[in-house]
Amino acid sequence: MRTTRLAATATAGAALLLGGVASPAAPHPAHDGRHVLVFSKTAGFRHDSIADGVTAVRELGATAGFTVDATEDAGAFTPANLRRYDAVVFLSTTGDVLDAAQQKAFETYIRRGGGFVGVHAAADTEYDWAFYGGLVGAWFRSHPAVQPAAVVVEDRAHPATSGLGRTWNRTDEWYDYRTNPRERVHVLASLDEDSYTGGTMDGDHPIAWCRTYQGGRAFYTGAGHTKESYADPAFRAHLLGGIRYAVADLHADCRPENGYRPLFDGTTLDGWRQAGPGSFTLSDDGTLTSSGGMGLLWYAGRSFGAYSLKLDWRTTAGGPGDPGDDNSGVFVGFPPSDDPWSAVDHGYEIQIDTTDVPEKTTGAVYGFRSADLDERDRALNPPGEWNTYEIRVEGERLRVWLNGVKINDFTNTDPARSLRDGHLGLQNHGADDQVSFRHVRIKELPVEGH
Repeated sequence: MRTTRLAATATAGAALLLGGVASPAAPHPAHDGRHVLVFSKTAGFRHDSIADGVTAVRELGATAGFTVDATEDAGAFTPANLRRYDAVVFLSTTGDVLDAAQQKAFETYIRRGGGFVGVHAAADTEYDWAFYGGLVGAWFRSHPAVQPAAVVVEDRAHPATSGLGRTWNRTDEWYDYRTNPRERVHVLASLDEDSYTGGTMDGDHPIAWCRTYQGGRAFYTGAGHTKESYADPAFRAHLLGGIRYAVADLHADCRPENGYRPLFDGTTLDGWRQAGPGSFTLSDDGTLTSSGGMGLLWYAGRSFGAYSLKLDWRTTAGGPGDPGDDNSGVFVGFPPSDDPWSAVDHGYEIQIDTTDVPEKTTGAVYGFRSADLDERDRALNPPGEWNTYEIRVEGERLRVWLNGVKINDFTNTDPARSLRDGHLGLQNHGADDQVSFRHVRIKELPVEGH
């Protein structure tokens, strides 16, 4: 909200080659783009799709602007050599592929902020290495025959899954895992075990996930067994998004997420009402996009006290260098009213607009407290990419996370306002501001003193 009345509110120069390692090169300078190492050594079953996978990652790198080196020589895992890479892809590795010194070098690499991408049989690797088990998230147990299945996409903001529909139908070899990783990782997609035969995870079957782990970033997908996968545009986009997260080109909230229920699930606006002019358009893919204004789509179904509210949002992509000058916000803590000014005068807005002054820009409690701009800028995705807010209200304290990074901590002291009970809303700011939302969900928290 601005200050109007509602506005007050490829591989050239590679040192590593497939099947062999040259002498490690000096670390790449910071301006030299992203660099990814694909590691595909096998000490057990060997997938005949590995060569297709290496080719696919090389082609993705050539298009997306990161350099790809590939090797099956574990000698690449030295501290000096690993420093050259923003992420390491374990592409259907199997068995014990690294010795103790190489494992230590990789642990240090991750703890210093390195990225990891595990594809398919990466979960069938290094069963006796506890650090790796935590990094990959879960180890392989068994699988039925290759067959079609329905993949339920749980997170459509992460770059690995943002381009998918709510259901992804594909043919692959579907792994069962020794443990369910849901409590430890952020699940991006899971299998509908009723859609195929042979699943053994009792109906809760994560198949792709991400996490932060001991200082590093990790993404894993259980898909990628077949050669055909690496020619499939949807799978290639899935893999590319995972790599872009791992190399920190794009950001996501990869904290475990459990106990939330939907307020807007992409199919219905039951419980929501439009206050003031303008509207929101609901598309077939479950995205709400603002139109006109200045108004407010608010959840009239009930008010909330202590809670964690999560939602995904995106500003419109323009040309190169577009600052994302679209305007919207999330209102909390306001009384029920079909007058949008009630939210302005009695609630608080968490702003979406990266081009205003600090206390009125993305992540700010609008007009009251700026976000930590360094942390905000570190976590923010560019226009056209999805972001995730967590807005946590406990008593009169309001905290904001952007893509898993805490960016604001505000306590209300205004006697005319209170966060202890109120409604929630999404702003449609004006004709020139198009901001989209997905997957609005809430988890109620214990009330202070109860």
